[in-house]
Amino acid sequence: MTTDWPSGTVARARVHAALGEPARLALVDLLVLGDASPGEVGRKLGLPSNLLAHHVKLLEQAGVVERSRSEGDHRRTYLRLRTSALADLVPTGLRQAPRVVFVCSHNSARSQLAAALWKKSSAVPAASAGTRPAERVHPLAVATARTHGLSLHRARPHHLDDVLRPDDLVVAVCDNAHEELEDSPHTARLHWSVPDPAAVGTEDAFDIAYRDLADRVERLVPAVRPATEES
Repeated sequence: MTTDWPSGTVARARVHAALGEPARLALVDLLVLGDASPGEVGRKLGLPSNLLAHHVKLLEQAGVVERSRSEGDHRRTYLRLRTSALADLVPTGLRQAPRVVFVCSHNSARSQLAAALWKKSSAVPAASAGTRPAERVHPLAVATARTHGLSLHRARPHHLDDVLRPDDLVVAVCDNAHEELEDSPHTARLHWSVPDPAAVGTEDAFDIAYRDLADRVERLVPAVRPATEES
């Protein structure tokens, strides 16, 4: 007897099957709060490249994971979680931090928007900085923030060296910043591979970046508690 299952049921079963293996579930856990290259995932999980490629392929086929090309080192790709394929996956209370610092190369758009979003949603303080800060915040970033009820009117770019403290949780919101920080001794870092809206220079590009950042901030907020809070 053949049963014609609804397409939604089949898709859910595919996701459950993809997650029903410890290495793949551990891979997804790594991507819940940030993106990573296959090499980074392999090193963290201790998986050889051929086995890692097998697991990533199955997760891609199930629609759980997708790839994006690095805007920094174009030979790299980054894996990111497709949150629409999952529900109620975000763990809470995973990290304690006195402050979250959002970093991109120029500190003129993505990191400024992310910090503004964070301040609206979390009691944990936030700041933003750049590895090579621009002279001003991008006008379209200011306009995008204003459209969504945020203000970047007084925001100014700052260099990471002038902002970062030893216990900060760093969230690199661009590939260039993430790759520039690879040799940094600061280990409390996450990576969000958010495409640079300034490279396109349109209102739509900035709105897409804003929505991507808003989704990621919403996921991270419940996972970060103030450093002074009891465990």
